[in-house]
Amino acid sequence: MQTKTSNKSRDVALIAIMAALYAVGVVFFAPIGFSPVIQVRIADILLPLSILFGPPAIVGLGIGVLIGNFFASPFGGIDVVGGTIANLVATSLAWIIGRRAFRGAWLSAIVVEIIVITFIVGSYLTLFVTFPIWLNWFGVLVGEIIAVGVGGYALLKAVNRVMRRSLR
Repeated sequence: MQTKTSNKSRDVALIAIMAALYAVGVVFFAPIGFSPVIQVRIADILLPLSILFGPPAIVGLGIGVLIGNFFASPFGGIDVVGGTIANLVATSLAWIIGRRAFRGAWLSAIVVEIIVITFIVGSYLTLFVTFPIWLNWFGVLVGEIIAVGVGGYALLKAVNRVMRRSLR
């Protein structure tokens, strides 16, 4: 049986790991993560893990986007704040939806993450690029489908499988 202290330690560790992985992913893959046409943010593969790990993952991923965007974004403070808000809203909603016991809950949660990020990020990008808003939405949508929808879903299933095996 775990104690409250070990749970808090686990949560702090998870926050730190998620923040570090996300921030490093943003900085390392900045050339494709901040493209003006199609943004494939590789670090967003981690977002669906909020479904499994809840608030510690949500907080860690929020801190990660704040740090990553601070160091790598060509769009400045608006992207630091806007990206952080987008990820916090998307991961929170995904966690709420994903913990429901209905068939397709995880897939629904991931779709919500994709939609939230597409509209928030795609909307504020119009302040920096000369493309029409619908093209910004499309570019972010394609990137989020690749990162969150394909990569993130695969990672979520793999981590869940490993966690289930370790509980046996």
